[in-house]
Amino acid sequence: MDLAFEQARLAQSRGEVPVGAVVVAPSGEIIGRGGNETRAGHDPTAHAEIVAIRAACAALGVERLTGCDLYVTLEPCPMCAAAISNARIARLYYGAGDPKSGGVAHGAKIYAHAQCHHAPEVYDGIGAVEAEAMLRDFFAARR
Repeated sequence: MDLAFEQARLAQSRGEVPVGAVVVAPSGEIIGRGGNETRAGHDPTAHAEIVAIRAACAALGVERLTGCDLYVTLEPCPMCAAAISNARIARLYYGAGDPKSGGVAHGAKIYAHAQCHHAPEVYDGIGAVEAEAMLRDFFAARR
């Protein structure tokens, strides 16, 4: 999770919402990493999770990340939760919950739907205090 926070800090330094993610292979190797890039890339889909998943798939030359873990500082939105499912991520670890835009424990609850073909094991609240503070401070500075 420390590396996901590092990616969140890098995103914040670029003026992006500070969310970071890393994909870890079953061997323990980091195979994908990313922070939000929506503003820099003019791409509404460039959330940290998507950036990290794309990098991991490219690194392995595959479209499925079976057995891999994803660490992300914020509860994934519905789009990212669906991408995590489609990538067949084995385990999802996230920091802060997102009552406004989350798609795992809040809102759409993507993995609870019968149409969801794959649901990862989910572990939440890891580094939640740090993640919440980072986001709160970022948005407070913008207001």
